[in-house]
Amino acid sequence: MSDMNRKSTGPHRSTKQRAAIKDALVAARGFRSAQELHDELKAEGQRVGLTTVYRNLQALASAGEVDVLRTSEGEAIYRRCGTGEHHHHLVCTECGNSVEVGSEEIESWAKRVAKHHGFTPVDHTAEVFGICSGCSK
Repeated sequence: MSDMNRKSTGPHRSTKQRAAIKDALVAARGFRSAQELHDELKAEGQRVGLTTVYRNLQALASAGEVDVLRTSEGEAIYRRCGTGEHHHHLVCTECGNSVEVGSEEIESWAKRVAKHHGFTPVDHTAEVFGICSGCSK
């Protein structure tokens, strides 16, 4: 096989599996674990392994295409980024629905606290977990 006909195996390779994972993230109302995405893809008849889902989610996260949070149990959950700008999240612990929020108050708080403790702020995340209005009814 010539080099021109060989598929790329690098981290930015576009595959049918990656496209299916991206589509599932777009369709999701909120954050999903790799296992949840894998289960949803299998239910749709997609042939994709759990390892492939993990590997693609990590590549998408590294590329800044998905947001990654850690649950209180330490599990990574993923969501398609709605914006390329720095932001934070409100996340419903019942249904997984999430809202991207930007807040100057959080930004100034992070800078103030870092300075108070002698740190130069480099990066931060702020996620608020709670129950959304739909679930609290």
